[in-house]
Amino acid sequence: MATSALYQSIELLSQEKGINPAIVVSAVEEAIALATRKYYKTQENMRGELNRETGEISAYIYKTVVAAEDQIEDPVNQITLEEANDLAPGVEVGSEIRIYRDTTPLGRIAAQLAKQIIFQKVREAERDTVFQEYAHREKEVLNATVKRVEGQDVIFDLGKAEARCPRREQSRLEQFTVGERLRVVLLKVDRAAKGPQVIVSRAAPELVQNLFQSEVPEIYDNTVVIRAIAREAGERTKIAVQSRDKDVDPVGACVGMKGMRVQSIIRELRGEKIDIIEYSDEITTFAEKALQPAKVSRVSITDLGEKQLEVIVDDTQLSLAIGKKGQNVRLAAKLLGWKIDIKSEEEKRQEVEQQMQALAGSPTTPIEQVTELGDGIIQKLVAAGVTTVESLADMTPEQLEEIPGIGEKTLEKISVAVRHYFGQFEEAEAAAAAAADAPAGETAAAETAEAATGEEKPEGAGAEAAVEATGEEAPAADATAQEETEQQAAKEDGA
Repeated sequence: MATSALYQSIELLSQEKGINPAIVVSAVEEAIALATRKYYKTQENMRGELNRETGEISAYIYKTVVAAEDQIEDPVNQITLEEANDLAPGVEVGSEIRIYRDTTPLGRIAAQLAKQIIFQKVREAERDTVFQEYAHREKEVLNATVKRVEGQDVIFDLGKAEARCPRREQSRLEQFTVGERLRVVLLKVDRAAKGPQVIVSRAAPELVQNLFQSEVPEIYDNTVVIRAIAREAGERTKIAVQSRDKDVDPVGACVGMKGMRVQSIIRELRGEKIDIIEYSDEITTFAEKALQPAKVSRVSITDLGEKQLEVIVDDTQLSLAIGKKGQNVRLAAKLLGWKIDIKSEEEKRQEVEQQMQALAGSPTTPIEQVTELGDGIIQKLVAAGVTTVESLADMTPEQLEEIPGIGEKTLEKISVAVRHYFGQFEEAEAAAAAAADAPAGETAAAETAEAATGEEKPEGAGAEAAVEATGEEAPAADATAQEETEQQAAKEDGA
């Protein structure tokens, strides 16, 4: 059956857009019907009709036939049986009758309207076709050709549709040439108002996985399995592989003879670095391998629920383990799916020391205990955040002078008061220690004297023997020395 030139044009358009010719024919018929109704300024139901053989387009209104006039509910779209028989003899109640309208006087405006409607319908059909073709293929790797570059975006030709690759989905190492064939990952299909938007990526980890499947037969036949991939496109990729055959080395299979397999993938990715790591079910072992090329001293799980690891490395390995701008540890954490806190041996040692000090609890004394300072000075110090005697003692004269209201005389008074306080504190500690040791010493000396003479000694004899044996001064002399020290300190405070 011969077809008209118009219908042949419709078929060509359908092939180009990848849509069914019936959709275009329907769009043409609907367009001519709307244009005709607008021309005749009627609200009657109207349809268009395309003759496939002649290419003639006609338009007609249609009305439903009812038995009598009293049954008409919609005069615009209904007609009585009597009137219908005048137009088309033999028509029956309930059927539709066509009344054709002349389309020759439609003119340019109606043709322009019909054109817009046809284009709109074709775009909608194209959008639906593309969506149905690609919507279920997300994360699939497709072969594409670079069609053009629009600003920072690259437009790829997928064969049945165009795809857009935004700047964020491109590798910084790549420069695209029109006509170049590449593999891309289908991210999503967006039903945008301007038409179907297919978004593809050259930065997705699935691209690396597909390349390894193509280059490594052991991965293709599932002898070696890719367990995880972490990628920063254009920089570095870490891929964890595991062998299902104990005789097959998963890392060696991916690297290939003299690195030929992995080098082929690196060339496809424009020189992106690739770390191939053997997967381990033991998370600490896996973490050590994931942080390569850095050498890890030890790995410990700090929080199993939150999936947090603490990694300790040698001081010389810290920068290598962290990587440039934290890239190595960031990729390792992404590969593991765990948070990684990485520390050097020195940092860990300091942390342990601080924890021990915190557990020991260094005593602190409120500054109000130093009564010699006076209420005025104490208020000024507390206002400046100095609340303990220890923190006051640690401050330099320059730091103290920065506090409002603290001058040279006040500074000297603070210095004397602090020295006096700590002097009293040390004397009290020494006296307590001497008191704790004295009974044992006296008893031992007395027992020695009794054993030598066989007689009981009067009170104080033990102390005298102890003095003679040790050559130390008597307690009375100690008391005198202590009084002199206190008097000297009092004179200094008065000054």
